[in-house]
Amino acid sequence: MNKYIPHIVTLAAITGLLAIAANTARAQSANSLDQSEFPTITAQPTDQAVTVGSNAVLSVQAINADSYQWQSNGVAIVGQTNSTLTLQNVGVNAGSYSCNVSQNGGDAVPTRAASLNVVTPADFVGQPIVVSGGPKASNGIQGTCPGSFVGYVNYTKTIAQGWGWTPISGAPVLTASDGGGRTDTKIGYVGEYGDTGCGQTTVTIPNPPPSPIYRFTIYFPSNVPTTNYPIILTGFNP
Repeated sequence: MNKYIPHIVTLAAITGLLAIAANTARAQSANSLDQSEFPTITAQPTDQAVTVGSNAVLSVQAINADSYQWQSNGVAIVGQTNSTLTLQNVGVNAGSYSCNVSQNGGDAVPTRAASLNVVTPADFVGQPIVVSGGPKASNGIQGTCPGSFVGYVNYTKTIAQGWGWTPISGAPVLTASDGGGRTDTKIGYVGEYGDTGCGQTTVTIPNPPPSPIYRFTIYFPSNVPTTNYPIILTGFNP
């Protein structure tokens, strides 16, 4: 009986090698598929903040793409099929914008959803400003504040726009408050130099502030709004 064992082992080894070779061939075949039919996004739409009544321009750059369809809060915008989206006379109902990119009618590749914050400036310097942004549904938990949440709104600016909101020199108080009337939300802030804070419905930034500019977030523990949601910034420039 033992004299047949080497032959059996040899046969098993050959079978294994054939299986590996077959798998390798399939992998090489899969890797050699023509990828030119699939779009590749090279520049995503960026978050922006604009004053109400002004224009906003969002854009996407992609290779191997010949079709674009912009969406607002996940709904296709009729007629907006270019790589650039121009929104004129923006109102406070502006929200999140993304673009589906495709080639030759193939499967679409979506961009990130860019948040468009719309600022209602004060009539004169020193008064509170209202910033509206599009909520996003996303489950998470962060310590005791904000704790658990099911959605949030980020109030940000691009680096070209100054990154965030600038405290007014000499302002007696620097606060960010829920502008939608809810009493269950948590508000967080982060400064350019890394200082952070959080509070329920209202958060106060130390004065004088450690950072020159700030960004804010409202967290929703339940019932994420489906339309833009406002935050009131006191002591900050538009």
